[in-house]
Amino acid sequence: MTNIELLAPAGDLEKLKIAFLYGADAVYIGGEHYSLRANAQNFSLDEIKQAVEYAHKLNKKVYVTVNIIFHNEDTANLRNYLIKLSQLKVDAIIASDLYVLDLIAKEKIDLEVHLSTQASVLNEYAALFYKSYNVKRIVLAREANENDIKKIKEKTNLDLECFIHGAMCTSISGRCIMSNVLTNRDANRGGCAQVCRWTFDAGNEMAFSMSSKDLNLIFYMQKMLDLGVNSFKIEGRMRGIYYLATVILCYRRMIDKLLSKNLTIEESNYYLKVLNRCANRESAPQFLTKLPDVKDQYFLGRQEESNQDFLGLVLDYDSKTKIATIEERNLFKKGDKVEFFGPQIATKSYQIDAIYDIDNKLIECANHPRMIVKLKIDYPLKKYDMMRIKIDK
Repeated sequence: MTNIELLAPAGDLEKLKIAFLYGADAVYIGGEHYSLRANAQNFSLDEIKQAVEYAHKLNKKVYVTVNIIFHNEDTANLRNYLIKLSQLKVDAIIASDLYVLDLIAKEKIDLEVHLSTQASVLNEYAALFYKSYNVKRIVLAREANENDIKKIKEKTNLDLECFIHGAMCTSISGRCIMSNVLTNRDANRGGCAQVCRWTFDAGNEMAFSMSSKDLNLIFYMQKMLDLGVNSFKIEGRMRGIYYLATVILCYRRMIDKLLSKNLTIEESNYYLKVLNRCANRESAPQFLTKLPDVKDQYFLGRQEESNQDFLGLVLDYDSKTKIATIEERNLFKKGDKVEFFGPQIATKSYQIDAIYDIDNKLIECANHPRMIVKLKIDYPLKKYDMMRIKIDK
């Protein structure tokens, strides 16, 4: 199979550009309405226009989420919004509500439709039903196992999209009302308060949560290729640029090596280490090969420490002087062992021997948020390459 897509989230235009730079073939974004990430920055219609034009110049794609569960009051301007997305030439919308699918069909709106994971498709019959509404792709429920995927592909021949990395849901693919009940925020209209991640007092000095660990299918990508999965999806429209760059680049390089049949177990183990370090939650394969058990859940003793591996963003590199201009993101100091990574360079180690401030004066450390410093580095770097704590192979 060669039509494999790496699909990444983008919470704003900067993250969209980072996603494409670091290897995503397509991104999914939310508009200011009808998106399940109401707390994200999201895109205005003008920004969606900019995103589509930018992506198409790179021969890449933009999908727009229209995936809330609609109440009557949500429907007033939907037709006009869908027509506008069609005029902006978005590559597809991601929808779950039958009303959206029916409206597009009846109004003959020129939009490709991908069925959202919120529709919780786990069997061939549901997939065939949605195919009758001219759905081109099914974003399978996160709870799909390998047999589900195989049967759906065989019976429908639809494009299949599966999450491979990121947050899971305690309820089935987001169909949860805990947030509604406890915070009056509607999870199915973009307001999820992630109640499952709260810590609850059980008495006797005990505390528990009911959250699943994050999803990570790094060792099952060949299996998913063999099952006929077309699009590998990363979760995280509200994540920062370091997380996106790290996760996208790991999966980009793994997919390329899988397709060329030269991915080694040593490389897979290294990428797993990198992925585990860039998140503050543990991960597991979840439902693909078996039902999750106690090892795949958080109940007691959960720890989520803030990650501080991201040290700096490369703003510029002068090839004549070999000076890199860095925007600091976490404290680093003289003597630290770090590494640089980016989409066009091999990951390279570096020991900081000297740090210069913006006035070219020597300083001992970079310790102010987003301060601009300079480092002399013998190998070339590019804008948007990143500096992090050294990760041993």
